[in-house]
Amino acid sequence: MLTPALAGGTVPSVPAESRRRHLIINAKSNGELRSGEKVSVDPVLALASFVFGLAFGSFLNVCIYRLPRGLSVTHPARSICPNCQQKIASYDNVPVLSWLLLRGRCRRCKAAITPRYLLVELLTGMLFLGCYWHFGLTLAMVKFCGFGFLLLGLIFTDAETKLLPDKLTLPGLVLGLLFSLIVPVNDLASQVLSGIVSLPLSSDISWHLLSFVDSLLGAVVGASFIYGAGAIYLRARGVEGMGFGDVKLMAMIGAFLGVKLTIFTLFTASIAGSLFGVGTVLVVWVKRTRRFMTRQHASLGAARKRAWQSAKTVYRHYEMPFGVFLGSMALIALFFGNQFLSWYWRRI
Repeated sequence: MLTPALAGGTVPSVPAESRRRHLIINAKSNGELRSGEKVSVDPVLALASFVFGLAFGSFLNVCIYRLPRGLSVTHPARSICPNCQQKIASYDNVPVLSWLLLRGRCRRCKAAITPRYLLVELLTGMLFLGCYWHFGLTLAMVKFCGFGFLLLGLIFTDAETKLLPDKLTLPGLVLGLLFSLIVPVNDLASQVLSGIVSLPLSSDISWHLLSFVDSLLGAVVGASFIYGAGAIYLRARGVEGMGFGDVKLMAMIGAFLGVKLTIFTLFTASIAGSLFGVGTVLVVWVKRTRRFMTRQHASLGAARKRAWQSAKTVYRHYEMPFGVFLGSMALIALFFGNQFLSWYWRRI
């Protein structure tokens, strides 16, 4: 038998059949099975999931290129070379294989095509395969394939353009809320309210309602934290530290993951972003120390001092694409967040 993911909580009072179905959907949606039980993996379906992911990754590349430029993702229907603007033939548009066979160049103009196309297709294929492996052929797989698809698009768009398009974040927020009605989130509301409030409902509408509340709470917590952090930074430094795109991104993440994994995402993304910032300063410091010593024949001490001031100036003016870290940590939270939190709470 599958176990509910409500650690320490109770399942809303619903009819036996609805309760059984709720537990099955919930356990699969969180990847939580009893010891010794595994999601059944069919090799054919696993391969199909990967291939579907490659195809969706090809379309995602279109979105990453066109959305920040205000272009339609459906017209022209065929992909075009970013350099010569010529339509790419269908046989040159096979995910992964075409890029490898053409050695990352356009067949017509021979211009280099960024490896991002290859990387996005492979990552999307791995995402779909991972969702099938983790959740099985369930609605949870559909939900989180869509979630990961949006996250990958936002990660690469933010990395390239420092933009997080509303055409990805806002529909993603709505999808996260709607999916909570069919794939349980089961977070704070399900664990707390279900044990306090007796819902006067005679069907499984009760868990649908609690799941929606969990999703909504996650969206509010995620968006509020980023908005608050940005407001504090603006007040303290006089410059914008967080764009409103990050706020909408975290609202979307919260709607899909619920409060606990949203907090996990915020915490780990902050650590990753801080480490990246420190690493950036150190790299600039070392490089400029060498430059000052080589070109200006400065002493080691003087070169280090000047390089440190220069590195700090670079960092103050550097616009970090924080959406990259938020999206990446949300993907980690999706697959490993619950396991990490369970491991952590057992040890304190």
